[in-house]
Amino acid sequence: MTSSFGLGLRTQHYNDFLTAPQPVDWLEVISDNYMVNGGKPLAMLDRIRANYPMVMHGVSMSIGSVNGLDKEYLNKLKTLEQRIEPMWVSDHLCWSGVHGRKLHDLMPLPFTQEALDVVVRNIHQAQDVLQRPLVLENVSSYVEFTASEMTEWEFLSAISQTTGCKLLLDINNIYVSAFNHGFSSTDFINGIPVGSVQQFHLAGHLNNEDHLIDTHDHPVCDGVWMLYEQALKRFGDTPTMIERDDNIPPLTELLEELDTARSIANNVLNEKGVA
Repeated sequence: MTSSFGLGLRTQHYNDFLTAPQPVDWLEVISDNYMVNGGKPLAMLDRIRANYPMVMHGVSMSIGSVNGLDKEYLNKLKTLEQRIEPMWVSDHLCWSGVHGRKLHDLMPLPFTQEALDVVVRNIHQAQDVLQRPLVLENVSSYVEFTASEMTEWEFLSAISQTTGCKLLLDINNIYVSAFNHGFSSTDFINGIPVGSVQQFHLAGHLNNEDHLIDTHDHPVCDGVWMLYEQALKRFGDTPTMIERDDNIPPLTELLEELDTARSIANNVLNEKGVA
């Protein structure tokens, strides 16, 4: 039986975690929200951290930036990492700024050798500062680059094998991108090396019939649950969390979704003999 299930910590649920023990094994915090000098966010984080292990998940590292990483950003990230001592530190395989301007979005990369070299260089820079392996998440996308020379899963596999970084597989993002671009989500799962995956994300999306949009504001759909089952069969016992970024419901609703993930994982891992 697996026992590593978490939730994203959101301000709407601070009081729930402060007033009573909740059935989660860890909490994921958005790093960028706490990279500040003092104030209420850090004070709340310190109080909640006293009772729950944490992981850090960033949205602004821009690991695909051709200009290299922002040293000030990395130093602030390191300061937060030293403060809360997370189990791991993650961000996204994307670029999110140009010429010093933040786009506040997770932009996809072309899957080329040139882009791979840039990402590998930047991962080494981040890992040198953090002094630990970085964990990178696949993003959802709505356009493809004609210049791409490999699949997304080949690109992810290459950066992990070259740098020693780990992967955060967002099962919903795989599902969304596979639908939008017409590739096989099963091929994606089977193309990632066993042993390279640190964590799973589960989330919901908006179905616009001819395309899907990764909104993280809906419950997990049946197709994503089925893909999660496939991922468990390949990668085994992997820390899993429900991610909700908008239209955030009461904590009890997210805990019910987390129970569904537990049930699926327990069934799969019992069949695999991992119990």
